[in-house]
Amino acid sequence: MAVLLNTLYITQEKSYLCLDNDTLRVEVDGEKKLQVPLHHIGTVVCLNDTIVTLPAMQRCAEAGIGVVLLDYAGRFRARVEGATSGNIFLRQAHFRRADDPDFCRRVAASMIAGKIRNARFLLLRGARDSTDPDPASIPELRRAAVYLGHIVRKLPHLENLDTLRAAEGDAAKTWFAATPLLIKTEYRADFAMNGRTRRPPLDRFNALISFLYALLMNDCRSAIETAGLDPQLGFLHAVRPGRASLALDLMEEFRAILADRIALTLINRNQIKAADFDFRDGGAVMIADDTRKALIVAYQERKKEEILHSLTGQKVALGLVPMIQARLLARVVRGEAETYMPFLVR
Repeated sequence: MAVLLNTLYITQEKSYLCLDNDTLRVEVDGEKKLQVPLHHIGTVVCLNDTIVTLPAMQRCAEAGIGVVLLDYAGRFRARVEGATSGNIFLRQAHFRRADDPDFCRRVAASMIAGKIRNARFLLLRGARDSTDPDPASIPELRRAAVYLGHIVRKLPHLENLDTLRAAEGDAAKTWFAATPLLIKTEYRADFAMNGRTRRPPLDRFNALISFLYALLMNDCRSAIETAGLDPQLGFLHAVRPGRASLALDLMEEFRAILADRIALTLINRNQIKAADFDFRDGGAVMIADDTRKALIVAYQERKKEEILHSLTGQKVALGLVPMIQARLLARVVRGEAETYMPFLVR
């Protein structure tokens, strides 16, 4: 049975991570802040200027613990891991499947359908539970949900990846246009969003979801590697040097229900405020240190929540679902299942 291991996030500036027997010790200015046994950790994520000693990196690699380096904004910089694991025959099948346009189209269509249906679920629930005094908000949410449903229905009839990607882009535009209506009116102006912006994000909401997407991306990449697949070789996202395309594929169905939902919840509960962001020259919006810690805590807590998996019918921690989906994808690659079934929230 799979176990949801902890992800150790090191966010404080000038942190020092070292090995102490079979534990990892975190120090700041020579003072011990934390000490964690290695067997409790699945991944170490270091932000900012954390110093990681070579013995700590080597021991993590031996234990199968990935060490991920992110910059201040949460953008991926590097990953240190041990020897490549997984079944070589599965990887060979993966490469053969990636050369089959029809297989790529079918898997990509399933992933996009999962992403859109999960976003549509949140819009419909938002319309149902809305207390917005603006009478136009609820009909707008429902109209967006109807349009997303229309896109899902046409996906099986699209003939190639280019048309699928165009449909996914249309759905994303619709989702982000409706997302502000899921924010309470008293906070809506502070977290206004003029489309999706990144590298850098140009508003508070984009800054929030960009950071959360980086956390989600790391988990999806770990899930792909655990299943024995190659995270660089995607079916939906184009292959590019240094890009974990398959991890990006897998995270699509989780963007709205995990990352976007956390951002919306924290805003609506007033746990994240307009003052929790820094504005830089050129219009970039950065998340303050304490706010990043709050996001990490909320993300970890959300991963512990139990949900009913739509395919297995079993209750599992949400944080384990990417691993389950990666294994389901591996079955499809091997030919043990005909169709990839995305995770659908209920």
